[in-house]
Amino acid sequence: MERAMLGVSLKDKIRNEIFRERTKVTDIARRVSKLKWQWAGHVTSGGWMRIGEDRDIWRELGEVYVQQWTTIG
Repeated sequence: MERAMLGVSLKDKIRNEIFRERTKVTDIARRVSKLKWQWAGHVTSGGWMRIGEDRDIWRELGEVYVQQWTTIG
């Protein structure tokens, strides 16, 4: 759909990241994984609670999770 919006074919060999920068469309896999991580932070218990309370550490872990989840699929 993004290719059609920009009038670009597959033969042009332009990466998806370039389209997302141009169209400002969010990568759905990245968004879903981020929302999952936020939900996990909401429902954590035990030792994770202390980590969940430190927002900076939690965001750092979230970025690693999102990157890993979207890379693996």
